[in-house]
Amino acid sequence: MKKPKGKKPISPEKVIGWRETVSLPDLGISAIRAKIDSGARTSALHALKQQIIERDGVSWVSFHVPIPGTPHKARCEAPIADRRKIKNTSGVPEERLIIKTRLHLGQKEWEIEVSLADREKMEFDLILGRTAIRRRGYLIDPRRSYLTSPVNEPDEEKAGRD
Repeated sequence: MKKPKGKKPISPEKVIGWRETVSLPDLGISAIRAKIDSGARTSALHALKQQIIERDGVSWVSFHVPIPGTPHKARCEAPIADRRKIKNTSGVPEERLIIKTRLHLGQKEWEIEVSLADREKMEFDLILGRTAIRRRGYLIDPRRSYLTSPVNEPDEEKAGRD
């Protein structure tokens, strides 16, 4: 097969699986499983007990993020960047708070916008939508998982609701 002209081969570190372990250092979350979902426009983080607070005239949100496998929750706070109507998994628009936070994926780190949502019934506490990974040069391999982290999980697709 002929190699297309002008196309550079993608380096292995630019390939990510359909699920990855990432961190959100601004929120104090050192490891969270994320589903990479190019069909979702906006990223969504499972956030419980959302409470809006004022700090020096700026609206912030305080919320809890469950830590899988433990009874603990990470208490997080962030300035509110926006409020938007976003379609939930059923296609119904709901108003959500949007925050900006740093995402650490593999060896790279950058700022993303993430909506805060109740993802209690979903398998993943974090969905990374296409705007979070746009212009980063990543190729998503839907057959593979955890290519950027040391997690040793099988590549078999689990039955899930996400």
